[in-house]
Amino acid sequence: MVVVLNDRKRLHQLRDRLAELQPPLLQLEAIGEGEQAMADVARLNPAVARRARQQGMARWLIPFGFLAGLTFTYITDLDTFAFAGAWSQHLIGALLGMGSGWMGSFAAAASVRSEEDDRIRSLRNRVEEGNWLLLAETANGIDMPWTSLQQAKPLAVVRLGDG
Repeated sequence: MVVVLNDRKRLHQLRDRLAELQPPLLQLEAIGEGEQAMADVARLNPAVARRARQQGMARWLIPFGFLAGLTFTYITDLDTFAFAGAWSQHLIGALLGMGSGWMGSFAAAASVRSEEDDRIRSLRNRVEEGNWLLLAETANGIDMPWTSLQQAKPLAVVRLGDG
């Protein structure tokens, strides 16, 4: 959850109040001018999420690309890589399929847009307007201290998707 504040003093008061809670919050980070940069927070950086998606896709697409390239060279019986010999041309086809799977993981990861990306964009706009953000995350089963949040009079409270 991200709390948007327009007063740095209230940001520090809220952060100090939330830091004293028991059990402690899993994550509590102040973001904005004079605080941590938004790009340094992994949860608010879409490039980090895209890289994780790409690596997850690559785990599946590279082996399947290898098998698809190998199968394709056996099925078509083309002599595209005849210079390499009978056995090696199938291996070259499999390696090319593996490379295609790797490139496909980048394309697939870049093409996915999430609702959270739009929320992060709106938060980035708030920071550029001169506001501050407080990223707070509680453990599962622990409620957010709503009374403390309301006392800080935030401009907005944005809930990020669980992931």
